[in-house]
Amino acid sequence: MLLPGGPANSHLTFHPYFTQLSDRFRVIYFDYYGRGQSDYPESYEKITFEGDVEDLEGLRKALGLEQFHLYGFSYGGMVAQAYALKYGAHVKKLILANTLHSAEMWQKNHENINRELSNQFPEEWDQIMEMRNKGIASSDSAMKPLFALHSKIIRFYNPDHAGRLLSEPKSRNDELYYTFAGRDIEFFIGNQVAALPDFRPHLKNLAMPVLIIAGRYDRALYPRYQMEFKKYCPQATFVMMERSGSFSHIEEPETLLNLVREFLNKYD
Repeated sequence: MLLPGGPANSHLTFHPYFTQLSDRFRVIYFDYYGRGQSDYPESYEKITFEGDVEDLEGLRKALGLEQFHLYGFSYGGMVAQAYALKYGAHVKKLILANTLHSAEMWQKNHENINRELSNQFPEEWDQIMEMRNKGIASSDSAMKPLFALHSKIIRFYNPDHAGRLLSEPKSRNDELYYTFAGRDIEFFIGNQVAALPDFRPHLKNLAMPVLIIAGRYDRALYPRYQMEFKKYCPQATFVMMERSGSFSHIEEPETLLNLVREFLNKYD
């Protein structure tokens, strides 16, 4: 079961890479409520983190899965942590890729992005600061394009690899993102994100095999913060992908998929 990030992204994040695993495993791409190909509510205020966790349990029941392997990427890793802690008996193995352990880490993520953006794109950063001094929020249509510059520099080892990330209608829901994360999320987390659980005290209680994957060149979720998982989840296997940013399945697909195969086959 593959849980995408965001919290506004769809299963397309994983295409076409994880389909290669279908020769050995049943690969299930999950779209959260209000994202991708799933149904959409009348109001995005109805979408919550807890709801995403419970929808995953609902899907498990609908598919008749007693146990399954769970792969959570970025925000999806937080959903995976919550699910594994609550419904651990149904998780055969857990993989957390470039994820976060708390709302505090999410806030640091944006601080890191802004630090990189201000140093690498000082001209655009000056424009952002000028608008910010006028009271304009980071979700404003005038400011959003300036923040969009950071993705290929901050999220990828090789900026050219950003072009490999597929897009289609409904592949990302920006309106939901700002409702869920706050209208000034590029500076301060808000709404559902600010209220996310702190998983750090509980990760040691995960009983299933756990693999944690990080990217050496993730300039948002710095390796310094990724490696904190080794402290809080000492029973896990931790792997640093040396030629990846946030998207190791895009930048090092062969290495990543071999790693996943080895981990999933190890305890069978």
